[in-house]
Order: sequence, then C-alpha cells, then structure tokens
Amino acid sequence: MEYARFRQLMTAEANAAVEGAIEAGATGVLVNDSHWHMRNLLPEQLHEAAPLLSGSPKPWSMMEGIDGGFDAALFIGYHARAGTRHAILDHTHADRVLEVRVNGRPLGELGLNAALAGWYDVPVELVSGDSALAAEAVELLGDQVTTVVVKEAVTRQAAKSIAPGVACRLIREGVVRALKRRSTPFVIKAPVTLEVDCMTTIARCSAPGA
Repeated sequence: MEYARFRQLMTAEANAAVEGAIEAGATGVLVNDSHWHMRNLLPEQLHEAAPLLSGSPKPWSMMEGIDGGFDAALFIGYHARAGTRHAILDHTHADRVLEVRVNGRPLGELGLNAALAGWYDVPVELVSGDSALAAEAVELLGDQVTTVVVKEAVTRQAAKSIAPGVACRLIREGVVRALKRRSTPFVIKAPVTLEVDCMTTIARCSAPGA
C-alpha cells in the first residue's frame, strides 16, 4: 500500500522535471524509470510529452536511451554512493555491489551514469535527492551542476523531507535554470581501469579496460 503511494510521488517528480524541460524549450524528453526493478512510474499519470522507458534489464540500465542524441541529462531521485554518511539508502548502483572504482576513484550511480552520459557528450545538468547526494554531485561535477535537495537523512532509512508539492516546484524551477546553460560533460579519459568490489566474499572481482 505504501509502495502504491510512493509510485505516485515518484511520477509527480518525474513530471516536474518534464514540465521544467518543456518550459526551458526542450523539444523532446525521454523518461527512464531507473529505481529497483525499473517498473515504478505510473504510465497513465506521466506527462504526455515524455515517452517512458521501463523494465529491467536494459542494455544501458539507468542510462538507457542516452545514445539518442540528447543535449542534457537530469538525474531525479538519485542516491549517494555506498559508504556515504548521512545519506538515504546509500548504494553503488545495486545492493550486491559494495564499491566501484574507476581509475582508482570510487563512483556511485551518479558518477557511473554521468560518465556514460559523458561518453555520448551529454552533460548532467541537474541532480535531485538528499543533501549528501547534492554534495557528491558538486564534488564530482563542480558548481556547473544544479542540485535540488528534497530531503536530509536522519538515518539510512529515515529522512526529513520537504512537502511533495514543494519538491516538485523546486525540481521544475531547477530544471528551467539548469537548461539555460550548456555544461561540460563528465568524461573519463582512456586508459580506464574498472574495479568492482561485491558484497559477498566469494564475488570480489576487478576488470581492467582500455
């Protein structure tokens, strides 16, 4: 029952981002459902201007569709990377992964997805989530990224949140501001070494890449 309520809240935040993009002049918007099993957003309540990508697995997972020639990426409802203090549901892309390091630097879902967007020359213009996620975004992407803080962690599973209507307004206004500029994509230059530490002791792995 609680999940059904929160599906509506998630869809409302996605709609706020779509509305902000359209107000800023966007001619095309794609929404990629990216939480959990990636079947959370309610299609019948989603803004009519935005096609919806849902379901899992997808070839590019949370960034499916990024190769479609977009000018900007907006990360709505993201989480800080695993091990972050004072963060809501901190994790690294999936609960089975403890840490991912790219060229020795730990990256969470924010950093990994920003790097994939950067591969396609797409900058991340806005990130929304808790205060820890906002700090991570600024540290990784610099002051060019617009952050919208909608909650602060009390514990990993408890938060002080702003009202849903206020959150949607701040996201919409933030998107309008963010899309008025063109930021620099987050690019990791080759050669690249990717290391993945899994949660279980029998599944620790590292994979170098070029």
